[in-house]
Amino acid sequence: MSELQAQGNYIAQATNGSTAKVIIQGIQPDEYLRISKELGVTENAVKNFFKIIEEKEVPKEDWDATLRQIATRHKELLKRLDQFNVTVDEEIQELRLKAEEAINEGDYDNADKHLDEALERQMVCITNAEKELTNCKLSAPEMKADKGDLELIRINYKAATKLFKEAVELVPEGHELKKADYQLKWGDAARDAGLYTESQTALEQCLAIREKLLPKDDTDTATTLNNLAELYRTQGKYEEAEPLYKRSLGIRETKLGKDHPDLAQSLNNLAELYRTQGKYEEAEPLYKRSLGIRETKLGKDHPDLASSFNNLAALYKSQGKYEEAEPLYQRSLGIRETKLGKDHPDLASSLNNLAALYKSQGKYEEAEPLYQRSLGIYEKALGKDHPHVASSLNNLAGLYRSQGKYEEAEPLYQRSLGIRETKLGKDHPDLASSLNNLANLYRSQGKYEEAEPLYKRDLEITETALGKDHPSVATTLNNLANLYRSQGKYEEAEPLYQRSLGIRETKLGKDHPDLASSLNNLAALYKSQGKYEEADPLYKRDLEITEKALGKDHPSVATTLNNLANLYRSQGKYEEAEPLYQRSLGIRETKLGKDHPHVASSLNNLAGLYRSQGKYEEAEPLYQRSLGIRETKLGKDHPDLASSLNNLAALYKSQGKYEEAEPLYQRSLGIIETKLGKDHPDLASSLNNLAALYKSQGKYEEAEPLYQRSLGIIETKLGKDHPYYKHINKNYLMLIKRKNKKFPIIKKLPTT
Repeated sequence: MSELQAQGNYIAQATNGSTAKVIIQGIQPDEYLRISKELGVTENAVKNFFKIIEEKEVPKEDWDATLRQIATRHKELLKRLDQFNVTVDEEIQELRLKAEEAINEGDYDNADKHLDEALERQMVCITNAEKELTNCKLSAPEMKADKGDLELIRINYKAATKLFKEAVELVPEGHELKKADYQLKWGDAARDAGLYTESQTALEQCLAIREKLLPKDDTDTATTLNNLAELYRTQGKYEEAEPLYKRSLGIRETKLGKDHPDLAQSLNNLAELYRTQGKYEEAEPLYKRSLGIRETKLGKDHPDLASSFNNLAALYKSQGKYEEAEPLYQRSLGIRETKLGKDHPDLASSLNNLAALYKSQGKYEEAEPLYQRSLGIYEKALGKDHPHVASSLNNLAGLYRSQGKYEEAEPLYQRSLGIRETKLGKDHPDLASSLNNLANLYRSQGKYEEAEPLYKRDLEITETALGKDHPSVATTLNNLANLYRSQGKYEEAEPLYQRSLGIRETKLGKDHPDLASSLNNLAALYKSQGKYEEADPLYKRDLEITEKALGKDHPSVATTLNNLANLYRSQGKYEEAEPLYQRSLGIRETKLGKDHPHVASSLNNLAGLYRSQGKYEEAEPLYQRSLGIRETKLGKDHPDLASSLNNLAALYKSQGKYEEAEPLYQRSLGIIETKLGKDHPDLASSLNNLAALYKSQGKYEEAEPLYQRSLGIIETKLGKDHPYYKHINKNYLMLIKRKNKKFPIIKKLPTT
């Protein structure tokens, strides 16, 4: 650790009138000289570095690294200005010397001015001095690049991108490697600015030149390969990225050795690609080797080692290996808390990741304080409108949505969306993610009209930013299709599901877990339509892929088994359904714990099968256990608890236990009305079920207004053509028929 880090790397600002005094926390102003000596620059330059950091609102955790980055670029620029003496004009040379002096003192504005003047003078030189044209042409792009470096120091990535591109365009023929240097700068700056297409153009051009002119194992080529591969991975171009990662890795291993930290980074990057593709067996040994190099070369408490632990843990979480993932997340968190401090954003990231693991396990009480602490650190360290704060808000909202706490979730999702729209722009992929999450919340609440335009805007942004065949587009298509399926708009849903499936099959491969998810959703659509023969092979293929990719005891396998069992139950194939339900229940109890909400779902479904078979004694304890889990884990007002109350009531109704059934139906209805609103389709279902109970008891007067209200909700939210409207209307007409038989209309006889 450097002296600067050891004594504090934060900035305190005290403002009096219009004069701001900037000091380092824990370091007195007279120690600027010591800091300047450590960084190898002048005292005035150090002070200007802090001004740049203040102007750019650099996150606190990045201040130390940013100081060093600025100092490095500062010294590199001075070195280039000192070395590059190819000039034909004394005035230009004088201006360059003035720029060098200004930079040495950190006076970048004057440096910029002198370089602009020199550039203007040099462009005249190019026009007028034919005999020294080459030298002039080399000087001009160099000064453009110098200005680009100035913008990087100022953290103005779009401005830097423009200048580096202009530098490339000014390089004369015969100096291709110099052009490649500028192309790499151009590509990297464009990537940082989020200009992916422009970045790809620059990096591909750079690679072509370096491959042609440099030795095959040059480390500069390895850097270009790695950077281009990272860009391809971001764009979802996985097939293009893989060979580049591999080639970069091979060069570094050959030139730098098998235990160099840069090799560890290459191993990690290739592993990340494989994890994204669901190639978990290929990813794991790479993560482990990267971790081993870092542990050996950097030490057991280095922050980069914490990143390796985190990445390996993320792999295990993807595989459902929660017991293996948890200690790695905890160790990563421990390193960061010890080495970086309790207020460091990287610690917030570790807290978030551990919370996400607990959420996957249904450990909501453990997850919530971690999410809240993560959010608090980000807000304190980065400010309340930083994109990382938006991500943290989104994650906490997701937890609340899982718990049915929709009122708590909505303002967090909306705040997250607002931050991203303001800070990242209206066409950023992260904004699309926020739109999707808020739409999912509205769909859960039955607010279909509010959800649809959000999904559509999400789709438009994602297609524009990432391309129409990116896996993220497949996700959005799937979610919009889910909305249409919920509304009974099956004709609109089917082509979206099919397009989503096609993208995933093409981009991710025929055995990726996300493809299995698409197969499951299309199968669910067909099941909703009663197309059981079309649904069956899709569910089976889903199961085959999931078992192969994740293992036969993964929670996702349990979900697929449950869905296939539901299909068989709908078809009356009870003997085929039962072992699937039981296996699903066994997996969930083993992997998630006996009190996980997903276990409650399995218990509920198996009980439903037994009720369909008239096995009431077997069904009742399962329904009761499911209800108990949901009440304990999700709370007394969660919509899933309402479902359990409804199902147990239905069992009692089947047994003629009307007195036991009625309070359960009423409590279920009350929860849904409170949590989801007075016009949610699930409320219509509850009204229908309570009405059916009253009808069975001959309480036609009590049943009739419930059926009418149920029909009104379905007509408003889903339309008269929805299958559920037809189902409830049939029940209502039967009620009217029975009521008229019991209370026939007595016509008034004519008087004589």
